Amino acid sequence: MADQLKEKTAKGLFWGTINNGVTQVLNLVIGIVLGRILTPHDYGLVGMLTIFTAIAGNLQNFGFTNALVNMKEPKDNDYNAVFWFNILTSLALYTILFFSAPLIARYFHQPQLVALSRVVFLSFVCAAVGIACSGYLFKNLMNREIAIASIVALIVSGTTGIILALKGFAYWSLAVQQIVYILVANLIRFYYCPWRPSFRIDFTPIKRMFNFSVKILITNIINTISGNILTVIFGRIFPANTVGNFTQANKWNTMAYTFVGNSLGQVAQPVLASINDDSDREKRVFRKMMRFTAFLSFPCLLGLALVANEFISVTITDKWAASVPLLRTLCVGGAFMPFYTLYQNLAISHGRSDVYMRCNIAQVCLQIAVILLFMRQGIETMVVAYTIFNILWLLVWHLATRRFIGLHLAEVLKDIVPFAGAAAVVMVATWFATRCIANQWLLLLARIALAVVLYVLIMKLTRARIYKECVAFLFQRFKKTAQ
Repeated sequence: MADQLKEKTAKGLFWGTINNGVTQVLNLVIGIVLGRILTPHDYGLVGMLTIFTAIAGNLQNFGFTNALVNMKEPKDNDYNAVFWFNILTSLALYTILFFSAPLIARYFHQPQLVALSRVVFLSFVCAAVGIACSGYLFKNLMNREIAIASIVALIVSGTTGIILALKGFAYWSLAVQQIVYILVANLIRFYYCPWRPSFRIDFTPIKRMFNFSVKILITNIINTISGNILTVIFGRIFPANTVGNFTQANKWNTMAYTFVGNSLGQVAQPVLASINDDSDREKRVFRKMMRFTAFLSFPCLLGLALVANEFISVTITDKWAASVPLLRTLCVGGAFMPFYTLYQNLAISHGRSDVYMRCNIAQVCLQIAVILLFMRQGIETMVVAYTIFNILWLLVWHLATRRFIGLHLAEVLKDIVPFAGAAAVVMVATWFATRCIANQWLLLLARIALAVVLYVLIMKLTRARIYKECVAFLFQRFKKTAQ
């Protein structure tokens, strides 16, 4: 049984990593092309609407995906109830937001947002159709199918966005790209999902899941506010160009840390929920996930901070130069963001959505206070304060969840500090070794290559177990594929 779970988890991590790796590469290419065509003003307008779309998405989901995953054996009727509830909720929410569009435009002082928001908000109506199927695939660790859906949808939507941008549709290309992605992804998920909705609608399962789900809902909304609060505040007090530069920096940072966080997020809750009756075993699994997260997150994010200037310059040109200092700061905080995913899934897997909710509510309230406290100091200082606060808040998450598996802070530090230290040493050494290179392309390539070589060398010299296990597993997977 333990070997089966280990193999299933490993496969989930493998396909989760493949999915996120390919997705991030595609996002990188698409983002570079669109960044060279579009302007900070275009990105700023769409970025102002992100929080409304995300909150609406939270409301339509209502936390039922997590509830389905947390069930031992959800029935067809459970999925069907969630499916129809999401459809009806999304239609009601779209109606409200459609008529709220003028108020949103007035808040940001951008009249164009009236028509743009009404199109962008269609994305969460489209997304409602696929939530139950996504829950089924997620519950059953069908990460290969999830990966195919995401990758194909990204290729189709990215191509669509680029064509529209070249045709001069400006910010509309970003809006249409979002909708196309969701439509294509949902079609593929329906193809792979063996479950099908029926017109025998019974909302009784919704009532059973409500107490757990409503806490997840509140927390997801708080998380959304937390992740987008800077854009909301910046959109009110700064011009669209400034918001666009922040949106661009935040996009690259988010892409980097979600590569790690999503790889684990696709397996963390199902795996932890399946073994939460054995605290010792769950603790071992959780700590291994912590080490895997640290092994990937610190070099990826600190590496992006190292090459931020030349990366922006050679990919999306110097018109985005103002986003570089913001990107560097966000990347330092981004290195710690995947650990939030682990702690949150630990709380949810134990059915403690109340802990999940309280930690996030307190976090967003204090975030807003910190941001407003430094508002007069300018955008860069506000981002620095926001980043420092988010790193320190991980300690609160640890204190709130440690009792579930008896995890001590010393154990956490033992798992993550060596990788953080190794990554920091590598980036500093790389910076000094390459600072005399003037050509931006050569500097970018030299820093990436040297940082990778040095980090792998340190992992080998220190005989890092997680590094050996990752290499061995990848070798086995490629060997099986070759056969």
